[in-house]
Amino acid sequence: MATTYLQAHWENIYATKRESEVSWFEEIPAQSLELLELVGAQPSSAIIDIGGGASRLVDSLLTKGFQNVTVLDLSSAALDVARARLGDKADAVKWIVADATAWRPKETYDIWHDRAAFHFLTSAKEQRAYVQRLKQAIKPGGYVIIGTFALDGPDKCSGLPVARHSAETLGALLGADFTLVDSRRHQHETPWHAVQKFQFSAFRRVA
Repeated sequence: MATTYLQAHWENIYATKRESEVSWFEEIPAQSLELLELVGAQPSSAIIDIGGGASRLVDSLLTKGFQNVTVLDLSSAALDVARARLGDKADAVKWIVADATAWRPKETYDIWHDRAAFHFLTSAKEQRAYVQRLKQAIKPGGYVIIGTFALDGPDKCSGLPVARHSAETLGALLGADFTLVDSRRHQHETPWHAVQKFQFSAFRRVA
């Protein structure tokens, strides 16, 4: 799907809705925090949150003392929401407006985190481009945490089609350089109390 169309879509979403009015809103991103702990994230770890938008994961990481956090999103409006919420603390974060399938990483990271961005990539070409950037960005021995709709989860989100995944489908896309560390299902409750079935998978890049 064309970057310009998607960018306009997400800019409109964040310009017209409060952060608690979108289905993916979480006050506390418990699954992400648990998996970050599981893979051994330390305050000095370089972490990038792909499609982080207005997510509150960055708030939790700063509260826990993490010092090297980057948030990447296609929507500048989404990042503006997060920056405004954080106030002066926003200066401690690196903010990148970019398409994760076309972005050129300028540094490498210990942990790549993505909750509910990858599943919007529905074509093999988009998925390959994303994985290519991921491999450029993650250090040997680093970790990848990806949360998507599960195979029995919704087939659309925010009016857009999604590609549902399992740990096996993600592992096949990442390739032999990555080994599965953890996989778990999660039932996310939207602000209007609907349930969405997610899966979260963590992989380690072979050193």
